[in-house]
Amino acid sequence: MVKTRERIARRSGQGLTEYIIIVALVAIAAIGLVNIFGNQLRHQFSTIVAAMSGSSVQVKSLASKAKQQTNQRTLKDYASENR
Repeated sequence: MVKTRERIARRSGQGLTEYIIIVALVAIAAIGLVNIFGNQLRHQFSTIVAAMSGSSVQVKSLASKAKQQTNQRTLKDYASENR
């Protein structure tokens, strides 16, 4: 009877540990994505907010800024140009 309780406790602890590892991996991936695409997302959302408010002049300037951020050169571009 005591051994059965110990087995159940170990399985419960193992499941909790696996859950914590999965949550940590998801958090690390989310932080990485925000670091990579943070500026692009910020400019896209500011364009959307300006469009919803009805400011057409602001939408054009923000849209061009968002397009520049999307086409911004990265280290991947450097590697492909220097082959």
